Amino acid sequence: MEALNPTPAGPAPAAPAARIRLPYWIRDFALVRPAVLTFVAAVCISLGCVLSTYWQLRDARQAEARAHATRDAARSSDAYVESEKQEIRNYQPLFLELRRRHVVGVESRLDWVEAIRAIQERRRLLPLTYEIEPQQPYKPEGRLQTGDYQLRGSRMTLHMNLLHEGDLLDFLGDLRQHGIFTVQQCQLRRAVTAPNAAPTAGLAADCTLNWLTLTPPARRPGAER
Repeated sequence: MEALNPTPAGPAPAAPAARIRLPYWIRDFALVRPAVLTFVAAVCISLGCVLSTYWQLRDARQAEARAHATRDAARSSDAYVESEKQEIRNYQPLFLELRRRHVVGVESRLDWVEAIRAIQERRRLLPLTYEIEPQQPYKPEGRLQTGDYQLRGSRMTLHMNLLHEGDLLDFLGDLRQHGIFTVQQCQLRRAVTAPNAAPTAGLAADCTLNWLTLTPPARRPGAER
């Protein structure tokens, strides 16, 4: 009996690959994907709304702070204006009186000269002589608030022949109606008369006065008149 030669065996068929099992939340993601996308979109929109609200709130608070600052500044300005008005009402009569007496403004030496001449004639005083020096800044002994005005003084040396002390007091009292001045010094001495001469002046006075003027500030170039 003839032996049967077995036919050579071919390559064995490949075994089927093992099937990988994915987690259920990945495997079934397609089922919930619309819901997840909707949730993500809702979260993004909510965050955008929250941030927008925060910025608007911040801007509103800043605007409120600016409004409060503007209101406070307006109240402060209004109070300052009212205070200025009250000061004007209180000091206006005095200011007008000082200006009438040529204390405020540019000094008026001609008025001083005319006032001295008029007082001498009305009081029938003996001859007097005086000399007024150029105006200079004046610093008072005490503290004086003059605002924007500058206090200036003009020194006047005065020599008077007097019948009695009352002539000097009357002269200075009348002179104060035409301005403000300080008496720096005043010396009285007996007048020297010639022998056998008719008595005229019993006293002689040498005084130094400072005429005071409040000069307004100089205008700046280009300032409106």
